Amino acid sequence: MNRKDWVTIPNLLSYFRLLLIPVFVYAYLNAETQREHVYATGVLVLSGLTDALDGFIARRFNQGTKIGQLLDPIADKLTQVSVVGVLMLKWPVFIFLFILFLIKESYMFVENIRLYRKKKTLDGSIWHGKIATIVFYFTMFIAVFFPALNEVTLTILVATASVFQVIAFYHYHQLFNSLHKNNLK
Repeated sequence: MNRKDWVTIPNLLSYFRLLLIPVFVYAYLNAETQREHVYATGVLVLSGLTDALDGFIARRFNQGTKIGQLLDPIADKLTQVSVVGVLMLKWPVFIFLFILFLIKESYMFVENIRLYRKKKTLDGSIWHGKIATIVFYFTMFIAVFFPALNEVTLTILVATASVFQVIAFYHYHQLFNSLHKNNLK
């Protein structure tokens, strides 16, 4: 791995996203007023924007690197786990989404390792995964921004995000099965 690959603009943005995780966690856990919740939401929005920006810059300006291919999804998953983790502290209903997310991501991690051993890779995410991530983040933003949501609204949000996680999991499972079957031929 080339040393300069560590300091590309997309990778610097991913490092920044990693640094935003404890900032968000601290801001959210200490938020008492609506203004403080808006600040925590702003940190989350900044993280999302840097995620989109690092992918755009990597593709547009050909700054994609092997380290970036590892770093970007790590920053994504750590951010998502951190956000849903702190939301579980306030609203236990989020544990269902947290468990589904962990199951899906653990499965994908194992399957990607299996593909890697066969000299194959899954390039990027499928649209079901992208939609599930958007719904996941939308749910997180709403829950962080509106600290006084009622239980029914929260349950609907978590159930909706959970359904999209299950749909994405199903489609990733189909894709991995197809990739493994094609390798046998």
